[in-house]
Amino acid sequence: MPGLRFSQRHCWQLFLLLAMLALPLFAFAAPGTPQMPALPDVNVGKIGSQPVSLPLQTLLLMTAITLLPSMLLVLTAFTRIIIVLGLLRQALGTGQTPSNQILLGLALFLTAMIMMPVWDKAWSTGMAPYLDGQIDFQTAWQLTTAPLRAFMLAQVRETDLMTFAGLAGHGAYASPDAVPFPVLVASFVTSELKTAFEIGFLIFIPFVIIDLVVSSVLMSMGMMMLSPMLVSAPFKILLFVLVDGWVLVVGTLAASFNAV
Repeated sequence: MPGLRFSQRHCWQLFLLLAMLALPLFAFAAPGTPQMPALPDVNVGKIGSQPVSLPLQTLLLMTAITLLPSMLLVLTAFTRIIIVLGLLRQALGTGQTPSNQILLGLALFLTAMIMMPVWDKAWSTGMAPYLDGQIDFQTAWQLTTAPLRAFMLAQVRETDLMTFAGLAGHGAYASPDAVPFPVLVASFVTSELKTAFEIGFLIFIPFVIIDLVVSSVLMSMGMMMLSPMLVSAPFKILLFVLVDGWVLVVGTLAASFNAV
């Protein structure tokens, strides 16, 4: 039968393939034949003085990739920007307009613009010489993280830094380089939260005044059943558009970061 002949042909092909793969094993095991040298262990990196195999390096790389979103939140300007944009949307009273995707996209591009000088300096001083083989990994790590540490230290409040230094059991630090990285990150996040809420408070003030005026007018006219938020929303949007609010907010956010 055609189907049976088809199956037998594939079986013979599979048998011949297995036989060809097994020939080196028989040649290696035959007496009197020279033994083939064993394959060397593949070690493509080191942690300290210990070699690290390629599978372990791949695992470490995949782990680092999964941590990138968290690093974006706590090591860049993204936290302050997205909080201010969220408070702005709440102050406008427009619900989910603009959507979360639009706010996240705007925050990401604004973060990239603010952090670009830091990333350029980190690449030119640390990563580029390391990839060219001019410096070792430890030196490259210090040179790469130095611009990021300088940016974070420029935004950190002294009270936050001393608070987390006390929680870590440390005293006053002799220099900025002596600040441990976990203490610096925690202080940077709390400082960013405080600064973001301060900017959000200033943004809320004109919109709250509009809500109060509209509410007072509606009460004086006896329109108790009409929602003040519904009436004030168009006036808040009109005011925000007339003063070119998006440009003002984005410019204020970009200027609120201390230069390194």
